[in-house]
Amino acid sequence: MKREDDTDVTEGSGNVFVDLGLPDPEERLAKARLASRILDAIEARGWTTEQVPEALSLSEAEVSRLLAGRLKGFSVERLTGLLTVVESAG
Repeated sequence: MKREDDTDVTEGSGNVFVDLGLPDPEERLAKARLASRILDAIEARGWTTEQVPEALSLSEAEVSRLLAGRLKGFSVERLTGLLTVVESAG
């Protein structure tokens, strides 16, 4: 596809991890979506960074990694459990 200024444009697949050629792209996308929902729920509840470790039974280092989107070491199952905790803590 060409844009008006003759720049080539490649349509993405809908999964940036596939487009980047990274391993396990579907798992990476699922983890990113879960982490995003967790962060949205934390913000919606107005939790401070000091409240999150206790509320989610995570270490401060784990919370820091989660908030920064560094999800290595978090499984889809664990993130799903964290989301359940945050959403039920209303």
